[in-house]
Amino acid sequence: MSHKQLTENVKIPDLRHIAKMINRHPSTISREIKRNSGQRGYRPAQAQKLSDNRRREAYKAFKVTEEVKE
Repeated sequence: MSHKQLTENVKIPDLRHIAKMINRHPSTISREIKRNSGQRGYRPAQAQKLSDNRRREAYKAFKVTEEVKE
C-alpha cells in the first residue's frame, strides 16, 4: 500500500454536505466548528468539554419574589 501526503488537492466535504448528512443547517455546523476548535482543530471530546464549561459558567437568571424583595 502506498502512502500519499495530504495536499491542497485532497477533497474534504464542504459544510453543506456535512450539514445535509446530519440534517442541520450549514451555519450551525460553521458556528460549532468556530466555537469549539482548538489549536489542533476540531476534536469532539474537547468540543464537549468547552460546551460543558460554557454552560456551567453561563449567567443564571433568577426570579426575585416579593418575599425576597422584603
